[in-house]
Formats: sequence, structure tokens, C-alpha cells
Amino acid sequence: MADRRRINGPVGTTAPPVYDTPQGKRAVARSGDNAVRKIFLKTGVTPSASGSAYLEVEDPAANRPSGTSLKLTCTVHGPRALPRSAPFSPHIILSTHVKYAPFATRQRRGYLRDSSERDLGVHLETALRGAIIADRWPKSGVDIVVTIIEGDQNRDSLEYDRDEGWDMMNVLSGCITVASAAIADAGIDCVDTVAGGVAAMVAKDAKSEPSIVLDPDVAAYHKIFAACCVAYLPTRDEVTNIWFKGQLPSSDAMIYHKMVERSLVACRSANRVLVQALDETVRQGQISQNPS
Repeated sequence: MADRRRINGPVGTTAPPVYDTPQGKRAVARSGDNAVRKIFLKTGVTPSASGSAYLEVEDPAANRPSGTSLKLTCTVHGPRALPRSAPFSPHIILSTHVKYAPFATRQRRGYLRDSSERDLGVHLETALRGAIIADRWPKSGVDIVVTIIEGDQNRDSLEYDRDEGWDMMNVLSGCITVASAAIADAGIDCVDTVAGGVAAMVAKDAKSEPSIVLDPDVAAYHKIFAACCVAYLPTRDEVTNIWFKGQLPSSDAMIYHKMVERSLVACRSANRVLVQALDETVRQGQISQNPS
């Protein structure tokens, strides 16, 4: 017998009503292809967790009420001792969990992780494993949970189906940056702060030549040929993870290296925001300890 006191949500795809004429692709409100969207990052948003952070990316179409931007939150639980039944591990056991909120995208997400969310978790674990000093906590475990509150998609576009999939690159970039901030807030020792960045080869319209842009807003371009997401340690000048998607023209053999180099530029920009957010957290902690 069904529970009559519980209101079940719709099973299929849902979208909020928009009482306006849908406009195709939205315009990019940035100075150029070399500019990245503004990032808001704050740590310590979840007091019950060992470390936490919240990240939000600027909406290029902020004047439209139905425009979207990327919003992520991350919580870190641990390090904590593993159960006695667990085998001995000389280093920390890292567990990453990435999940879309049911209302994060136009197509309603389920409560169980799908293949795309598992892929994001695997790439996130690879990116963070190269930054954490794992041998500091033998036979210990840490859980990193990233919740995608709002995906980087345009819900008004008539060509929404063509945009699906490419936004995962920007989502992974944000997951890497917000998880790095949450790990630092938890006091877990790392060799460096890891940041994520994305570069893509796009065509602005049907007649333009493909070009490489930083931090692509998927809904603003006619077509995306390829995208590259990189996790980067700027102080050590090391790359911990690369995720490439798409096809590149065979005429230029160095185009892949150019996309990686452009992704590193976006990583450095995100890392500056990350360092500023951590410095602000440290200053606020010192002020709270010395109120006089």
C-alpha cells in the first residue's frame, strides 16, 4: 500500500515553465577567448564536516532569470581510522563521491549515481591522489563528497541536447578546485593546491574557423569539437590528471599540446582564487582567536 502522506516527485524529465520565447545560443559576456569566468570560493560552509567548501562560477547571462551557472559544494570527512577488519594500508584510503542534485540539470537526476557521475568520481580521485601526502595517515580513510547543486547548462536553448556531455568538463574542473579547498580546510597535508582548468576547440558560428578558448560556456558556441580538462599543481609544475574528449584535426600535430597549455592557463587562474580563499580563511581564524 502506498504511503499517502508522502508526495512523490515526477519520474520522467521535468523542466520549469519559461514564459518567454526561447533564444538559441546565449552571448558570452566576457572580454575575449583568453578570459575565464569569475569564481566565488568559500571554505568552512559545513561546520559538522572536517573540511568543506562552496564554489560558484559566474553566469555569463546573468540578466536572464533562467540562465544557469555552476554551483558546487564539497565536504571532507576524515581522516579517520579504518575498521579493525580492514587490511593494513601504509597510506590513506581516498574515497571520492560526486553526485548531481536531482534538480541540478534540465533532465531530472536519479538518487543513485549513474555512469557519468562515477566517471567524475574516478577522475577526481586521480587528480587529488597526486596532491595528498598519503603516507602521513597509515590505515586511515577520508571521504570526499561533492554535490553539484547546479550544472553548467543552458536550460532555455532549443539545442540543449547538443550541449549535453560537454558541460562535464567544466563540472570536473570545478570539482577539483572545490575539493582541493575543502581538503586544505580539513587540515590534510598536501604537496600543493591542485586546481582544475578547461580549454576547448569551438566554432562560434557555422562560418567561423575553430579556435581554442578558455573556460568554455557550452551554450554560447555553435559547435564544440574537443575539450580538455587538466588538474594542475602550479608550485610543483605537475599535472595530476588529464581528461580529453572529442576529435582534433590531423592537420596540426601540435594542437593537442596547445589545448593542454591553454588548460594550464585556466588552472593558474583558478589556483589564484583558491589561494586567496584559503588566505582569507586563515586571517578570519586569526581574528577569531585574537578578538582584541
